[in-house]
Amino acid sequence: MNKTELIAATAEKAGITKKDAERVVNAALDTIVASIAKGERVQLSGFGIFETKTREARVGRNPRTKQTIQIPATTTPVFKASKALKDIVSK
Repeated sequence: MNKTELIAATAEKAGITKKDAERVVNAALDTIVASIAKGERVQLSGFGIFETKTREARVGRNPRTKQTIQIPATTTPVFKASKALKDIVSK
């Protein structure tokens, strides 16, 4: 399912227009992105948790030249599915 299909399904389930559903979906996604960009944790009960994790700087190896390189520290977004979501998907 892509974003357009998500908007169409949301509009159908909520009984609203696709234009209104698009605004709702975009607002929800923008809010989640803005929150995790600030380092906040977004917890949606029964769905999961969006948050960021910091990866420490480390030494890596270029597989082509076998030369060691310094990989800088980064902050990455992560999602952890809730137990309820995992149970639904595993059936």
